[in-house]
Amino acid sequence: MKTPVLCAVTAALAIGMTSAQAGDASAGETLYAEACAQCHGPKARGMASFPSLAGNDEEFIVSRLEQYRAGEKVGPNSGLMIPNAADLSDADIANLATYISTRFQ
Repeated sequence: MKTPVLCAVTAALAIGMTSAQAGDASAGETLYAEACAQCHGPKARGMASFPSLAGNDEEFIVSRLEQYRAGEKVGPNSGLMIPNAADLSDADIANLATYISTRFQ
């Protein structure tokens, strides 16, 4: 008897967590154009030493932006990304991740 209730609660929590993490792709597009396209390119394929963002899933993008925002060094461009991510809100990160992961597959 406890198992169906536990499954229902787990499913409800998972659905709630997923919808809470979903970003606004339109807002992400605006932010990408203003803050990201200069280095990562208009199609997120990277430029010069700046890596391609295309093909990355939403979870990866959120995780990496959160690491940069926290000041963690995670690659050769950390010195550039840390200050750029420092002022991003959770909503900004979700919006960027949704936009990048859906637009640049």
